[in-house]
Amino acid sequence: MALLESIHIPLGTPMPDFELKDPFGKTHRSDDLYGDQGLIVAFTCNHCPYARAVWKRFVDLADYARTLKINTVAINPNIHPDYPEDGPEGMIRKIEELNISFPYLIDETQETAKAFKAQCTPDIFVFGKDRRLIYHGRIDDNWQDESKVKHQELKEAITNYVAGLPVAEQQHPTIGCSIKWRS
Repeated sequence: MALLESIHIPLGTPMPDFELKDPFGKTHRSDDLYGDQGLIVAFTCNHCPYARAVWKRFVDLADYARTLKINTVAINPNIHPDYPEDGPEGMIRKIEELNISFPYLIDETQETAKAFKAQCTPDIFVFGKDRRLIYHGRIDDNWQDESKVKHQELKEAITNYVAGLPVAEQQHPTIGCSIKWRS
């Protein structure tokens, strides 16, 4: 497992469009996923210890974001024969285990991850109502132990955005396992 950080992407970058299926076979288009105030897009998977450590927090945050009219989508770019836990059956188990209420989509070709310049799992992006990047960074300041979190950066970013307050320009990258790119 190669540890990587997300790369810097300029705030204001437009969100790439995408059309992906969930593990049940339903197609989802990015235009249809958008909330009135924006969209959180997370590239994640099931096997990575960094992603596993924050999944529950991410699900809770998505529930909070929905109250602010910001929708959420998770995208799995790790559909790879060497990582069967990340396959559609594993995704269905994760949806059931965590009672995930937002789409968890399959990026079979990895073209969506490439369009976003995603690097690791998790890699989290927030786009505002104008479909431009307002946040690209970690959920909080302690991926390993939720009880030691002092600063919930993603929650602060979406709360400030919806309230019309500035979103911090200094955003800390996420860290996680490398996306399992297929050649």
